[in-house]
Amino acid sequence: MTTRAPIVARAPGKLFVAGEYAVVTPGEPSVLIAVDRYLTVALTESIGAGSIHSPEYGRIPLRWTRGADGLTLDREHHPYDYVMAAIEAAEQLRADRGLTPRFFDLRIDSGLDDPSGRKFGLGSSAAVTVATIAAIDEFYGFDLGPLGRYKLAMLATIAVAPKASGGDVAASTYGGWIGYRSPDRARLLATRAEQGVARLIGSAGEAAWRELEIVRLAAPAGLRLLVGWTGQPASTERLVGDVAEGARTTTWDYSTFLGDSHSCVTDLWSALAEGDDALALDALRRNRRLLRELGTHSGVSIETDLLRVLCDTAEAIGAAGKPSGAGGGDCGIVLAPSGADVAGLLRAWEAHDIRHLTIGVHPPEGEPHVR
Repeated sequence: MTTRAPIVARAPGKLFVAGEYAVVTPGEPSVLIAVDRYLTVALTESIGAGSIHSPEYGRIPLRWTRGADGLTLDREHHPYDYVMAAIEAAEQLRADRGLTPRFFDLRIDSGLDDPSGRKFGLGSSAAVTVATIAAIDEFYGFDLGPLGRYKLAMLATIAVAPKASGGDVAASTYGGWIGYRSPDRARLLATRAEQGVARLIGSAGEAAWRELEIVRLAAPAGLRLLVGWTGQPASTERLVGDVAEGARTTTWDYSTFLGDSHSCVTDLWSALAEGDDALALDALRRNRRLLRELGTHSGVSIETDLLRVLCDTAEAIGAAGKPSGAGGGDCGIVLAPSGADVAGLLRAWEAHDIRHLTIGVHPPEGEPHVR
């Protein structure tokens, strides 16, 4: 028997630049970047059962197989929910297309965390989902293309986290700087349950994705991107849930936040398209203030003390900084104009134990989906 070489797929991590929290509302705009740190999946065909192995989750692989009721596995000690959701979505597509079922082993290696295993908040769940889908796409010959891979990875993601915006999935799929608007995930879940995966991946299911937009944005040529890590882990799903709950229990009008976020993010889209660095910096500062107000009204610490230091030191040198993602810890991002005292900024970060991550933008791959 000839042993085939593994199929290797990798996906970059991500960082949100603007539009956090608002992006979970279908159709609201955001900006993300894919970063040049990666998660890699190696797929090897197997017989009788498949396995999933990642050094992050112990030395013993997790075995999976098929039963009368679908895929089965022992989930008790292995946090592989996104990987299994990706396999399950791909299995449904395979069955819908009438392809012969096969088994495979997956080996997962992540470069999105530090050597001790602490997470930087670079979107490992999305990256592993995208990379797993890409590997299975090649294995079965689905020929999905970037949009099909995004859609299948998105369906897998919301099977685990139904309210996830999917911006991280889009960034990990397409790379570069992207503008993103999320689809209606409740509609996607209902359509999948009623009509299956193949329809949602194909042109017949486009109406279910009607709010979705993924556009290529130009990188700001005159601004330097800096990323600082606070060392404080944060759960995006928990924070988004806490903010939604907090907003519901106050008299504050959440629609005001959505409108203001829409304004500053669309300004950022325009600034990047036109090369207007001053407008880009202004939009980023406005988005920071909006997130602080959202945290105040919802009673959630979006901008922690260390994130406040990270952002304040940026503004002190004429740059713009804000929490990236849901906040509550993890990373902050800075856009600094040429001539800004970046060395002084980094010294201030070091004095407060904020770690400068030497991160760049992963090059774009393929043209995004435009509506």
